[in-house]
Amino acid sequence: MKIHIKNGRLIDPKNGIDIIGDLCIAAGKIVSVNNIPVGFQDCRVIDATGLIVCPGLVDLSARLREPGLEYKATLESELKAAAAGGVTSLACPPDTDPPLDEPGLVEMLKHRTKGLDQVHVYPVGALTQKLKGERLTEMAELRDAGCVAFSHADAPLVNLHVLMQAMQYASTFGFSVWLRPQEANLARNGVAHDGEIATRLGLPPIPVCAETIALSNIIYLAREAAVKVHLCRISSAEGVSLVRAAKQQGLPITCDVSINHVHLSEMDIDFFDTNCHLVPPLRSLHDRDALSRGLMDGTIDAICSDHAPVDEDAKLLPFGQAEVGAMGLELLLSLTFKWATSMNIPLIEALNTVTLAPARILGIDAGHLTLDAPADICIFDPEEYWHVSAATIKSQGKNTPFLGRELPGQVKFTLTDGNIVYES
Repeated sequence: MKIHIKNGRLIDPKNGIDIIGDLCIAAGKIVSVNNIPVGFQDCRVIDATGLIVCPGLVDLSARLREPGLEYKATLESELKAAAAGGVTSLACPPDTDPPLDEPGLVEMLKHRTKGLDQVHVYPVGALTQKLKGERLTEMAELRDAGCVAFSHADAPLVNLHVLMQAMQYASTFGFSVWLRPQEANLARNGVAHDGEIATRLGLPPIPVCAETIALSNIIYLAREAAVKVHLCRISSAEGVSLVRAAKQQGLPITCDVSINHVHLSEMDIDFFDTNCHLVPPLRSLHDRDALSRGLMDGTIDAICSDHAPVDEDAKLLPFGQAEVGAMGLELLLSLTFKWATSMNIPLIEALNTVTLAPARILGIDAGHLTLDAPADICIFDPEEYWHVSAATIKSQGKNTPFLGRELPGQVKFTLTDGNIVYES
């Protein structure tokens, strides 16, 4: 389909574009920016007056729950949620059931997602078999099957010798290792940040040093193995400082933060709101503010949704027993836009953290509006608010700390490879 998007505010972080203009699409590619090619005959015109036209969002952490966990969510429900949130590319962690530790499982997932024809899905393979932290997977075979990187998800990898071997293996082939820094023994049985709220509510704590000690180990091992490392969901001010120092030393390290941690703190778990039972835990206001500063100065490269749909019953338990996680695919754009507005951050810079920057971490050609690039595009209304409720959320999981809130930035259209996959 040939599509003419007219009179929109075109924002493209890669090319430094922020103008009112037109965008033309043909054969799944962008064929013109801010002009109409001679002889271009459109099949569909989208009037984007008053709307923002930007690259489709790229999400670095979205659990799709297949295979094995379909009672929480399905590929159909979560890919529709992604499209409704303006997300056109996403990485899914390996903590499915069974984990993504064999080529056949990865190929099956790729085949299923391709058949649904919604958004691009990039599997992240397991570092060790069954995520048990004992024997390495065949990373080269998993890469051939479609994995873009390798991770241990939220499963503990306490054996540093195994981690070192995994890094050396990955370094040999030029693979990227994604790790969430948390020292398992220090975090054991903890459910909340080690602060005044956890103390008052009597919740088992997870100290900041559980993150920083793990971070120090990862940084030292990464230097020794000369491997590319991506740090997933940094949560503390001290963690940001360690990452900043590592980058200043020239280490090939990138990192992201969950959009939940950009907005929320330990104060939000008051009254035992199980939707705020997250991993890593929501930390202090000081930590939250440090995460924003880290994003603004480039220490933190990207924002992810950390999408983790959970069935309703699992969130109706006492705080410490409730399953961790929050859905977020449909909230990533609105919450990023809200953060940029509240912090007076230029929109082109804020959009970079959810488009071009995560695409570069994934190593994919996405997150920009360059000529001949795949037409993965999000069109949204910055002035229109939408109500977050079980009825408006497309994801099978309705678990989010933002239930009941009004958020800015209503997605109007999402295009993947030039096909309209969502239209409000």
